[in-house]
Amino acid sequence: MKKVLLIVALLGIFVSCNKNNVAKDKTTETNTTTITANEKSNSIDVVCFYGKNRCITCRHIEQYSKELINSIYKTQENNGEINFKTVDFSTKEGEKIADKYQITFSSLLLIKHINGKESVTDMTDFAFSTAKEQEKEFKDGLKTKIDSLLNNK
Repeated sequence: MKKVLLIVALLGIFVSCNKNNVAKDKTTETNTTTITANEKSNSIDVVCFYGKNRCITCRHIEQYSKELINSIYKTQENNGEINFKTVDFSTKEGEKIADKYQITFSSLLLIKHINGKESVTDMTDFAFSTAKEQEKEFKDGLKTKIDSLLNNK
């Protein structure tokens, strides 16, 4: 029964994130950024993937992730140790990046670069389960995972 409810919930999220009648978020920049192995040798990318139409949860994931990085990790962001990026996978450039990470709908990834190699942590399920109504839990969970990646050099 729990599995059925989880599947129904995930389908609901997927459908709501891809509805054609969702208003486009006018406050979010579309700064699709190339993610390459040429990043700083020891850095973490916090990457929000999204499509042309975005649901409220998708917008919260980006907003709360950005707020967390700007408030707690400003020093690491300024020195290139942590990078916040968004990727619109409905564009040609974004589609290539999404294909690389096998992204098919809105997602949140933490990509750790270590000496030209990447380690990817998919935070999508966690993000969708908390971002809409549990901002503190979302930020706390994301912070815990980022801290873990920062300390695991």
